[in-house]
Amino acid sequence: MTPTTVRLPARDVPVHGEYEVVVIGGGPAGVMAAAAAARAGRSTLLIERYGFLGGAGTMGGLSTFCGLHARMHGEDTRVIRGLADDLLDRMERLDALNPPHLSVDNRILAQAFDISSYKIALDDLMLAAGAELLFHASVQGVVMADESRIDGVVVESKSGAALVRGRVFVDGSGDADVAAWAGAPFERSEHLLYPSLMFRINGVHPEEAGEAWRIVRRLMEEAEAAGTHRFPRKKPIVRPQRNPLEWRANLTQLSNADGSAIDGTDVRQLTRGELQGRRQVQDAFAFIRAVTPGFQDSYIVDIAPQIGIRETRRIIGAYQLTEADVLGCADFDDTIGVNGWPVEAHVQGDVEFRFAPADSRGYNQLPYRMLVPGRVENLLVAGRCASMTQGGQSSGRVTGPCFAMGQAAGTAADLALDAGIAVRAIDTATLQRRLEEDGVFLGGEASRIRPVAEAAPVS
Repeated sequence: MTPTTVRLPARDVPVHGEYEVVVIGGGPAGVMAAAAAARAGRSTLLIERYGFLGGAGTMGGLSTFCGLHARMHGEDTRVIRGLADDLLDRMERLDALNPPHLSVDNRILAQAFDISSYKIALDDLMLAAGAELLFHASVQGVVMADESRIDGVVVESKSGAALVRGRVFVDGSGDADVAAWAGAPFERSEHLLYPSLMFRINGVHPEEAGEAWRIVRRLMEEAEAAGTHRFPRKKPIVRPQRNPLEWRANLTQLSNADGSAIDGTDVRQLTRGELQGRRQVQDAFAFIRAVTPGFQDSYIVDIAPQIGIRETRRIIGAYQLTEADVLGCADFDDTIGVNGWPVEAHVQGDVEFRFAPADSRGYNQLPYRMLVPGRVENLLVAGRCASMTQGGQSSGRVTGPCFAMGQAAGTAADLALDAGIAVRAIDTATLQRRLEEDGVFLGGEASRIRPVAEAAPVS
C-alpha cells in the first residue's frame, strides 16, 4: 500500500535579513502597516507573494474602494484618513480615481479606481516611506523563539527557502497564516462567505449604455423569472471604470459541489473556484453583451488573476468586533479608526446588506484589541483576518477599515519596539495621539471631517 505521507529531509536555509518590523501580505492592511512602521524610522520588510501590491484591489480585480466613507446623519463623508490621504493624493495625480459614487441602493459611497495606477501608487507610497519590498515570496511557516514569540518567518521563492527574522510581525495575509502557525487562537465559520471572480469589460458605448448598472440587474432578474437563465447570485454589480469604455463586473459566486462556499485555505477548492469562476464569467458576459444596450461590441478585457476570497480564518483576539457593534455604531476607549461600511453578507445565491440606522452617525469605532492575538507577544493581525465575528467581519473586511487597521498596526509596532514591551501592553492613549497627529480620524465628529459635496451620478 502506498503511504499517504512522506518525511522530508531537514535542511539548513539562509537568513534573508533581520528587521525591526516584518509585514506579511501587501493588501490594504499590510501596505499601511509597512508604510507606518517605515515612516516611524523602523527597518521594515513587506513580503508579498505576487509581483505587485494591493491585495483584492489588484490581484482580486476589485477596482473599487469600499469603506472610505460613512453616511453621517444623512451626509456622505469620507472617514478614512491618514496614510489613505497620501495614497489617494498619489492616485489623483495619476488621474486614476473616479469621483465617489452611490452604491448599494444609493445608501453608501464607493470609489472606483484604475488598477494599474493603483499598483504604481502603492509602489511609490512604500518606497517613499522607506520600506523594503520582497515580491514573489510566499511565507510558508514560522520559527518560534519560544512559546510566545516569533523569531522569523520562512519564505519560499524562486531563490529557494530563507528565513526572515524580525522583532515585531504584522500578519496581513488575509487568512491569518502567521497567527495560526504561531499558535494564536483562531476560528473559522461553519458557513463561509462566498468568494467571487471579478472581470472587466471593454468596448462599451458609454452614451448608449447610460445607467446600464440598473438595466443589467433588471434584465438578469427578468431572465431568471422567465426561466431562460440561471445566475449564481442576485444583486450583480456592473459599473463603469475611470474610462467609461471599460466596465467592471462583480456578479459571480463560487461554491463546491455540495453548495458550500469555496474555502480559500484549501488548494483543491481554490482550483475548483478558478475554473468555475471563469465559466460563470463567460456565461454572464454572453448574456450581458446580448441584451444590454451599448454592450453589443464589448469584450472581456481582463479576468482577475485570482478569485476574491472574503473570509477564511479570523483570530480570536483581545476583543472580537461584532455585527451588533457595526449596526449599533459602537464606541471603544481604544479606538484606532472607524468603519462606515454596512454588513455585507455573501450568502448562498444572494448578498444581504444591513445598515446602521439612517439617522445615526453611520460608523463604528475599531478597537486596538481586535488587532492583538492571544498567546503571541510580538504579533499584530490586521485586515480581514483580524479579531471579528463573521457578522462583524462582513463589514470590517473592506478596504477602508483595513487601511485604518494597518496604519494602527504599523504605528503600534513602533511603540512596542520603543518601549521594549509586548504589543498588547502598549499605551493606547499614546497610540491614539500618534494616529491623530498623522491625520487619522478616530471617531469624534471633528471639524476636519467634511461631507462629500456631491456624489457622482455614474462611476
